[in-house]
This record gives sequence, structure tokens and C-alpha cells, in this order.
Amino acid sequence: MTRKSESQLRAGAYASSVGAALLLAACLGIEVAHAQAIMRTPTISVPSRTPTISPSIAARAVSVDRGPHVVTTARISARMATTPVLPYARYSPNLYPACTAAYRDADGECLGQPSGGGDGSGKSTRKSAGKGRGNNTPVAVNLRSFANEFVAEIDSALSLTEADELARRHGLRRVSSENFPLIGSTVGLFRIADGRPYETVRREFAADGSVRSLQPNFRYLLQDQKSAVPTEGDPAQYVLPKLRLPQAHTLAHGANVTVAVIDSGIDAKHPELANSIADNFDALGSSEGPHIHGTGIAGAIVAHAKLMGSAPEARIIAIRAFGGTTGSAESSSYIILRSLNYAAEHGAQIVNMSFAGPKDAVIERAIAATAARGLVLIAAAGNAGAKSPPLYPAANPNVIAVSATDQQDRLFTASNRGNYIALAAPGVDIFLPAPDGKYQMTSGTSFSAAYVSGVAALLLERNYSLKPEALRMTLSKTARDLGSPGRDDLFGDGEPDAFAAVMAVPVDNTTPVAAASGTTKREDAEKRRDDPGIRAIEQPSLSSATDKSTVSQADRPAAR
Repeated sequence: MTRKSESQLRAGAYASSVGAALLLAACLGIEVAHAQAIMRTPTISVPSRTPTISPSIAARAVSVDRGPHVVTTARISARMATTPVLPYARYSPNLYPACTAAYRDADGECLGQPSGGGDGSGKSTRKSAGKGRGNNTPVAVNLRSFANEFVAEIDSALSLTEADELARRHGLRRVSSENFPLIGSTVGLFRIADGRPYETVRREFAADGSVRSLQPNFRYLLQDQKSAVPTEGDPAQYVLPKLRLPQAHTLAHGANVTVAVIDSGIDAKHPELANSIADNFDALGSSEGPHIHGTGIAGAIVAHAKLMGSAPEARIIAIRAFGGTTGSAESSSYIILRSLNYAAEHGAQIVNMSFAGPKDAVIERAIAATAARGLVLIAAAGNAGAKSPPLYPAANPNVIAVSATDQQDRLFTASNRGNYIALAAPGVDIFLPAPDGKYQMTSGTSFSAAYVSGVAALLLERNYSLKPEALRMTLSKTARDLGSPGRDDLFGDGEPDAFAAVMAVPVDNTTPVAAASGTTKREDAEKRRDDPGIRAIEQPSLSSATDKSTVSQADRPAAR
């Protein structure tokens, strides 16, 4: 009896243990499946990004781009709420946040030096190979010191003139030097001026007999700062982190660089444009007031109040070439000629042309002459869509043509395509100033071009002697690839990376001579005027108010 009881007890215990094990396995199985489901479809609660500015917008606004909408409402409300941005995920390199480093790896992670891809912009080796680019990358960023700068103890017997000569012998510029009784030495700050590699210059400079010691110009930071990444503008301006403008603005703001904006009337009294309009020229000879398009274009470049432009300290030459009484604005060959002539004769270094039309012989001549003078020409690709032939001046080989993208890096539906597209920049649902102190939300390649004009101004502040072709190549090589790997007809070389581009430019802080009205700003302008091989465009007389352009189809240009 006792044995039977023990047997039954053993059987019951065995059954209980098996049942418990099965129950535990079942529970574990259910729990693992649930975890996988969470990993596949994470539930992320992200508040919508809405602008912090809520002024009223102009009651009626018509886009000059002749493409899709300029959205206007009585209040910036639900329309202003952009698509929520998901937190950064490694599997989606297009959703990375801004970072202070100039490089990214293939997953979008911030790097202080180039990745294995070798292009210094975060593109993979495969994409770089697709673009046929070599390893001509900017130098690695040393976040512990200021790029291209040395602190050197020099011979105290040297005069300032002799110290300058010492710097020139080694391709340097003496920023400052003085005697410091505290340490009994003369110490100077020197900056590389000829673009040579840092290590090469360091070795040669240290070997000079007049140099007692040499070190980097180290960087020091206040502690307990809440964020190392600068914040600018309004949250609705997704263009700022896209182009890495806050990081670029730690190095340059477009100071002493002049951008001619050939457009409709600009509201120079708008708080976003205060003290930014250096000169005005009305090529129409009209009495019209500010226009929503021109004001928005200027804001994309130099806004500096509640919003932030790509070059907030640049100077604008406001050239009114587009006018009309019906809300839209048009111009003509003759007026565009007058406008380009004024820009070239009054010190512009960059010309923003957010307009499009047919291939025009006289404007092609004017573009070629303007480019020959060393001006950087940037234009909107156009808003005529996928089936449109190339539009001008964007399709001119001397011009940097810019297409438009949205917040998800998709091509703007109305944007032109073609082998002449150089870059793509945000141009959908762009938050900009409007006349009478108001603001607008608008779309078009016009605004993409304006942002790129501002980025070009940052590069020219960094190095005033930078030539247009070198500037174009810098923007191209540091751009973030979009769409299919390599260059394509939709995005060109990709989206500009303002910070990487600025870091790639050799520093030359020689301050240019300020331009006065009626004079040219470029130091070589007088020599160029006297050069019989470069003839200035003759200043024509005012055009009649009825002189309008007709937009027609154009022949496809040769590939660049």
C-alpha cells in the first residue's frame, strides 16, 4: 500500500512538473513573439512639430514659380504642422539628427574623420564609386582645436613686418602677435592661407629658425552647457538641420559677401531682413510695393530674427526685375539684361536667379560675361515638372541649377529634371517672411536655389578668393547623396551639407573692401574692366511697362 502511494505521488509530481514546464514554455513562447512584434512595429509617440511663430499671413499670395501652391491662411495653424519626424534609427540613414562633426558613416553616425567611403560626407564607398569621385576629401576635423591655426612662439626681435614675412614664407597669415611679459615670450596666432595640408605646414614652420615652439590653437568650452548643437530659427524650418546650417554658422555667416537677388520687390522693412539690404535697383522703373516672392527669397538667404536664413550676415542687392498688377510677376529679356548688368557692375559676388524661361541668346551672352567676371550664378531648376524641357538660366553650363526636395528627401513633384541639375535642396513647405511683417508657407525650386545661394556665401566668407568652379566642386563633393546611388537627373550630386562644405574650404580671412553704391566690390574689378577681352554689358535705358517675356520650350542642352 505504501509502495502504491509512493508511486502515485511520484506520478503526480511528474505530471505536475511536466505541466508546469509546458505552461512555462508556452508563456515564454508568447512573450518572445510579442517582443519581436514590438521590434518590428515600435509604437513611437512623437509630438507634432509646430512653429513657434503665429502671426497672420498675407491675405492673398500667388507663387511666381507658376508651379504648385503658396498656402495662405488667416492663421498659421494646422497647415503649418509638418509631418512628425521619427527619432533617429540606424536602419534609416536619411533620418539622422544634426551633429557637430563634418562626417558621417554609411549609417548616418557622426564621425570626427572620414569614413571608409573616403568622401567625407557620410556616403558609402559604393555611392562614391557611382559618382566617379576620388579621395579628394576635406581634412579630418579635430574637434579639440581650431582648424588650420597655429599658436607659435617666435623670435622676440622680429618686427611685425618681419613676422608677416615669416608667415608668408610658409603659406601662413599672421592673425595676431604680441609680447607676453607673463611668460617672457612673443607669441603669435597664424592661419594656413594657401590650402596646404596641416601636417605639412606644421613640419615646415616648426623647422624655421625664428620659431621657438609651435602648437595647435586648442579649443576650450564652458562646462555644464545644455547642448553642444546650436539651435537656430523656428522648429518649422526643417531646412536648417537638413543642410546642417547651425553647425556651419559656428564658422561662417556670410559676412562681407554680397548676393544680388534678381526677383520681384523685397520688403526691406521686414524684421527678418533688417539691415541686410545694401542696395536697391528697380530695373522696371516701377512704383510697385514689395512682393511675396522676392521677400521670401531674400528671407531664405538672410533671415535673422525669428527665422534663420542660410547666410544671415550676407548683404543683399535687391534688384526688382519682376512685376505685375495681378499678383503674379513677369519679366523680359531686356529687364533681365539690365538686372545682370547692375549686379556685375555693383559688387555682387553671387547672383540668385529664382526664375525660369526659354533659351535666350542675349541672356546667354550676359550669363557668360557675368561668369567671366568671377561671379557665382545660381538658379532655380523650374517648376514645370518631369516632362518639361530644360529651362533657363538654370540649364546654362555656367549656372548651378537647383531642384527641390521635401522633408522626407523626396523630389518636389513639380520640379524640373535633367542632366543639368547640380544640387537639390529643401523647397517644399518652406517657412519664410512675407510683406508687411507677415510670414508664409510656400513651395518651389525658387527657395531651394536661394538656400544654396546662402550656402555659397558661407564658403566665400571662409575664403574670399574662392573661384566659382572651385565653389561648385566643393558643394558637389560634400553633398549628401539622394535617390539612386551616384549623380542623377533628379537630385544632381545631392543635398548640400553646409558644414562639411565650409570645413572643406581653405581659410583665408582677408576682409574684402566694402562696396559702395555705384562702385564694384571685387578687388580685381578695375583690372577686369580695363581688360579688352572682357567687355561690360552696356547699361540700357528703362523698358516699357508692357515689355513681357513669353515662356516657350527650349532645346535640350548638352550634358555637363
